[in-house]
Amino acid sequence: MISLSRLREEMLLKYRLITAIILIPLVLLAMFMLAPAHFGWVVITVCGLAGWEWAQFAGLKGAGQRIVTGVLFAAGLAAWQLTLDMNNLMADAAVQISLWAALVWWVCAVLLVISFPKSAALWKDSVIIRLIFGVVTIVPFYSGMMVLRTQGYAGGDVYQGAWWLLYVMLLVWAADSGAYAFGRLLGKHKMAPRVSPGKTLEGLAGGLITAGLVSWLFSHYSPLQTLPENLIIVSVIVVLISVFGDLTESMFKRQSGVKDSSQLIPGHGGVMDRIDSLTAAVPVFAGLILLVFSGF
Repeated sequence: MISLSRLREEMLLKYRLITAIILIPLVLLAMFMLAPAHFGWVVITVCGLAGWEWAQFAGLKGAGQRIVTGVLFAAGLAAWQLTLDMNNLMADAAVQISLWAALVWWVCAVLLVISFPKSAALWKDSVIIRLIFGVVTIVPFYSGMMVLRTQGYAGGDVYQGAWWLLYVMLLVWAADSGAYAFGRLLGKHKMAPRVSPGKTLEGLAGGLITAGLVSWLFSHYSPLQTLPENLIIVSVIVVLISVFGDLTESMFKRQSGVKDSSQLIPGHGGVMDRIDSLTAAVPVFAGLILLVFSGF
């Protein structure tokens, strides 16, 4: 006789597969077929939903408070996008500042995760501080998505930026899948037991291996003509920071007493549950390539 928990797991897997089959083609179509400005509106919608979910991490539990928070995120980014020159985003000082802010924030986030729950004493009682954490998570994510998407666009290569976005997403998904598989098979040493008991150092190593394979395949078979000379170094850093993107959201969820950021995506939880790693990986990849190293 099949247990109730087994039935729930099978139903959850079914929902996850159906949702993935629907969402993955939509994401690819948006990245490759939409012009940057139109793509930006899609990203802003995602960021608004992420802001709505983040409100509960900040301690804003009321439905109205959460809606207002999400609307403010979306409206602020929409107003900003209207001022941006999509042909030269990196010339905008605010874009550069947001990417630098991401690089600083994710170093701080790593320290917060490593020292949790002691680190929670610094922020758990402040709505303002937790909202600021949301701003430096979500706004640079928008900047990174747009900066990567617009690469090569003004010069006539309309797909170059989409390929770079796909590369970062493949890195993250490969690392996540590899970590899950290696963790299930070999996992013994907990990585951050007080934040996410299921993550192991063996899983992290497996994620790096699978992400490395994806990076090698991409560098040899992608249609891009030139690759950054520091791509391997940047990719390793991005994979590591993406893990902490996941752990950072787990830390805030644990402190807030919630399992999923919402139930917007059947079988997957909320928007933040799907993009938590990307909120770290995308702006850090863009910041390292364009601000720290030699660019594309």
